[in-house]
Amino acid sequence: MVMEESIWLWVGFNVFVLFLLALDLGVFHRKAHAVSMKEALTWSIVWITLSLLFNLVIYLYWDVMVPNSSYTNGEAALAFLTGYLIEKSLSVDNIFVFILIFSYFAVPAAYQHRVLFWGILGALIMRGTLILVGSVLLETFHWIIYVFGAFLVFTGIRMARQQEEELNPDENPVVKFFRRFMPVTENYEDDKFFIRRAGRLFATPLFLVLLVIESTDLVFAVDSIPAIFAITRDPFIVYTSNVCAILGLRALYFLLANVMHQFEYLKLGLAVVLSFIGVKMLLIDLVKIPVGVSLTVVASVLTISIIASIIKTRREARQKVRERAKA
Repeated sequence: MVMEESIWLWVGFNVFVLFLLALDLGVFHRKAHAVSMKEALTWSIVWITLSLLFNLVIYLYWDVMVPNSSYTNGEAALAFLTGYLIEKSLSVDNIFVFILIFSYFAVPAAYQHRVLFWGILGALIMRGTLILVGSVLLETFHWIIYVFGAFLVFTGIRMARQQEEELNPDENPVVKFFRRFMPVTENYEDDKFFIRRAGRLFATPLFLVLLVIESTDLVFAVDSIPAIFAITRDPFIVYTSNVCAILGLRALYFLLANVMHQFEYLKLGLAVVLSFIGVKMLLIDLVKIPVGVSLTVVASVLTISIIASIIKTRREARQKVRERAKA
């Protein structure tokens, strides 16, 4: 069943998420400011801890939350954890693009958190819609699983071969369409998205940044959501693992923005993960790969790519030191 869980379970989870977001923006980040590394690390730990606590709740009470589920408590918790890790790792690719977008528009550091907050709120709505549509399609047309699998393999190969491209948000079709009917100010107006001048409504460049962030995330969602359906068909686990991963994206951005260049092999690792998940979907009627095996493969690939990146970065740093010493 697409909606096996109680509607109150969905409502309760979303109300709690909205409460956390309101607390985040309305209390802790009410005033625009540049997020420090320490603050980003603290919030990253907070969001990861909350996600793991929710994972624990699933492990302890899944049979109470969803009495008629085909999953045991342990199976549901493992599916959530695997989905969360996949989405968390794929969200790192978003950070590469966010860095380019903020750099292109020269967004002041103090305003970046506000853009990411509203961007992520919009992303939650879009992803919830896509997950519902995906669940219905998979429930109605089993062959869609092969389409998803082939798409993920294609995406993984494309990601592995992709070269760094110059970003040009002005060519974004959403931005071009928006500019046709809404005037945009030349400069930022504090952290406002809209202002009025002589009774006329103007958008600010900050709102254009938000549009680019939202449209970009839609593209990422089309890549990442099918990946979780390879782990579980349960829409609640798919949705909650996705939401928990996205909620910590802002803090992760501020934590990694200045060191992303050091993870050279991470994109290759993500490409391998996507390809593996795609192959799993293509073989689903022939070979049942356990969720535990998927979790092990995903974690191992990401760990190896991160360690390899760190080794390469340190080796290059030592090489530069030796070259300076010779000079």
